[in-house]
Amino acid sequence: MKQNSSSRKLNAQAQQNIASIMLFDITDPRLSMVTITGCEVSFDRSFCNVFYTAPEGEYEDAQAAFEKAKGRIRSLLAKRLSWRVAPELRFLLDKSVDEAQKIAVALAKEESRPAYIPQEDDEE
Repeated sequence: MKQNSSSRKLNAQAQQNIASIMLFDITDPRLSMVTITGCEVSFDRSFCNVFYTAPEGEYEDAQAAFEKAKGRIRSLLAKRLSWRVAPELRFLLDKSVDEAQKIAVALAKEESRPAYIPQEDDEE
């Protein structure tokens, strides 16, 4: 989706409000370790893709908890925002954090290996 300053502001506003709702208003223990990493609000503000990360192995539990709490989160979001419509929320797993962790582990392993230094041939 094309980003301009107003859409970036909408995305940040949605992300902050949803994160606050998750922190203070939602009590589902399956969402206690979930982090909202970003939001993409559609141009007409009718849809909002909410990207989140969860601990590895808890993806299905987090998705099920979001499906259960989706209506409450949307209702609380509508009360906090001054938008004409409350966007329909779609919760999408953001695996970029997991991928970054795998890359960091691979780089750490590579650093610990001794460097290959080619030997010069003494043949003349």
